[in-house]
Amino acid sequence: MTGARVQGSRWERAAESFLQRRGLRPVTRNFHSRFGEIDLVMRDGPALVFVEVRYRRVDRYGSGADTVDWAKQRKLISAARHYLGRHPEARDLPCRFDVVSIGGGHGHGDPELNWIKDAFDAG
Repeated sequence: MTGARVQGSRWERAAESFLQRRGLRPVTRNFHSRFGEIDLVMRDGPALVFVEVRYRRVDRYGSGADTVDWAKQRKLISAARHYLGRHPEARDLPCRFDVVSIGGGHGHGDPELNWIKDAFDAG
């Protein structure tokens, strides 16, 4: 595993723990498809939540959430549709896309996690 992948996994676990403390239940981590990867799939009550985790050590050029642009959203939507196609039991659940943006923590304490519920629409 590369250094970037190790760091990515670390932040995904941190985001998963953060969301669990707020009542979400994990379903799967790192769902891969030909359309892309979904970092976390979780349940929030009846809703199935597709979570993108983004870390930026320095936010002078924007937060991690700012990097979830239109193209990334399209990839996540396609990957989520693929996930639902492979999991028929989840097809009728309400779904949403959340982003956990992680920043800071570079020697000045713990990084800040910002949870953006319903960050974009699959419209």
